[in-house]
Amino acid sequence: MIARVLAFFAGLFTLLNLGGNLLWPGFDASAWWIGLGGWPGWLARPLLAVFALTMLAFAFRRPAPARRLYFTAGVALLFAAVALANTAVFYRLLAGGRIAAGFPAPFSLLVFLGLAVIVRGAWTRRAMVDRYDARRVLAGGLMLLAAFPLALMLFFGNTDYRRPADAVVVFGARVYASGKLSDALEDRIRTGCELYRAGLARRLVLSGGPGDGALTEAAAMRRYALAHGVRDGDIFMDDNGINTEATVRDTAPLLRQWGARRVLAVSHFYHLPRIKLAYQRAGIDVFTVPARQGHLLGQMPFNMAREVAAFWSYYFRRAFPPVLRTARPAARNSGVFPAHPLPHQILSGA
Repeated sequence: MIARVLAFFAGLFTLLNLGGNLLWPGFDASAWWIGLGGWPGWLARPLLAVFALTMLAFAFRRPAPARRLYFTAGVALLFAAVALANTAVFYRLLAGGRIAAGFPAPFSLLVFLGLAVIVRGAWTRRAMVDRYDARRVLAGGLMLLAAFPLALMLFFGNTDYRRPADAVVVFGARVYASGKLSDALEDRIRTGCELYRAGLARRLVLSGGPGDGALTEAAAMRRYALAHGVRDGDIFMDDNGINTEATVRDTAPLLRQWGARRVLAVSHFYHLPRIKLAYQRAGIDVFTVPARQGHLLGQMPFNMAREVAAFWSYYFRRAFPPVLRTARPAARNSGVFPAHPLPHQILSGA
């Protein structure tokens, strides 16, 4: 039954990615669970389609001939080998100091173990006749809908991909009426400043919404950055980043205008999978850096639970509309965002 549940979720997620990408190029999020980046599309897409259909058939069809079960096991074994290769890449990067892991294992290792369970379930024909119940398969799949984003937060979100980049985007959090930064906001801007002082990027893009008082989140972060060694001319502010989508919408045109080839995105680990997904849908690949936590956030369980729903909300939207592809300038204080941005100029909101 566990093998069926895993096969149902893996097959459905893969099929959704393939189907969505046919309608909206850029929708495919298959790379979240299996790394086929080096494979040509003419080979990767058919293999993923075969995998998806085979897994769904295994999940819901009643006892099957041995040859079909062995075919199912073979398909799962092939993808398990790929997941194991992805795991080896992770540990090679970790050993070479190119990434830092807050969690001692990659998500691909979890994928490998899940596929190994499917291989065993398909190979052991007895599993096909014991207590088959489609409702249990569906219920287990729904549980995995919640478990999948949580696993991404723990594995992917806690991995630090910092490296030399063209810009760092820091996502905002609450600033109090007194102008004091919340613990979450201080964690994020402190990490952004550390990346800047380490010489990994010379531009710091600060994005957030209104504060509890007159000071916006971006302005509060700018004040902190100036006090911690960031040059005024290297700071760019977005006061309209009221949520993740708004920040991506406002910063994507600017990053394209700069011709940025590599971008670092800073937030808390639980937020990073959704940030990665949002920028990916906007056509920009970012490297995520989890905020170094100097405080224990009391709302962490709530924030992680909320991110489960938020992740799927972002995933099930079609590829972000064209507003993310082009700038939509709007006058605000220092005017429209010019062709050549001025220091800490206010980014145009939507």
